[in-house]
Amino acid sequence: MAHPKRKTSTTRRDKRRTHDKAVLPTLAKCPTTGTLHVYHRAYYVDGALYYKGKLVMEAKA
Repeated sequence: MAHPKRKTSTTRRDKRRTHDKAVLPTLAKCPTTGTLHVYHRAYYVDGALYYKGKLVMEAKA
């Protein structure tokens, strides 16, 4: 059976294991449009782009 030549440090080991506890992203409700969206992400509503409840880009005509 193979044996490691060097001990893996706890920091390196724990960095590798951080993704095991990933859960579904938290959703927020927009105060302007009332739609659900992922935190810290821009989102489209009827073709218009919103971020933090503010209109960023208008819908294409």
